Amino acid sequence: MNMFFRLLWTYFISKYRSKLHLLDTCPTPFRVLPTDLDVLMHMNNGVYFSLQDLARTDYMIRIGGLHLFTERGWYPVVVAERLRFRKSLQLFKKFEIHTKLAYWDDKYIYIEHTFVSGGEAVAWGMIRARFLSRKGGLVAPQELMDAMGSKEQPPAMTDYLKNWIAAEDAHSTAIHPS
Repeated sequence: MNMFFRLLWTYFISKYRSKLHLLDTCPTPFRVLPTDLDVLMHMNNGVYFSLQDLARTDYMIRIGGLHLFTERGWYPVVVAERLRFRKSLQLFKKFEIHTKLAYWDDKYIYIEHTFVSGGEAVAWGMIRARFLSRKGGLVAPQELMDAMGSKEQPPAMTDYLKNWIAAEDAHSTAIHPS
């Protein structure tokens, strides 16, 4: 239920926040709530994933994509994700998730999330996602870009991202051999 209210708040407040360009970094503010804590009294690792979902919602609203994608019957699904933790977030601590489109290819988009508290990165996440159509089938990232009127090229792929993609592809093949 905690995330439900946060989702409603994100929908409401994002409409009043500044619009962003597709390749801008989107800062989304949060505070650690009592319902976010685990038995060690810091933010539970699973909550980080849920808050990334909310930060992506804020990003999609602010770039003008959420309405456009919904109108066309397109919706994102996370295919793979990972998180790295540097420091714990304690009760009532303020932080932001800085969300940015890191890369896209002919199948997937890659979104990076950096959790920042007190000007310091405390955690980092990356997701690999696809868009699906409610009519059936996949929506290519280039089709998303075209629908948004973007002529942008993907940002340069980092070595980290190259290695992660290779590891994901190898793992996927191991789980689902052709």
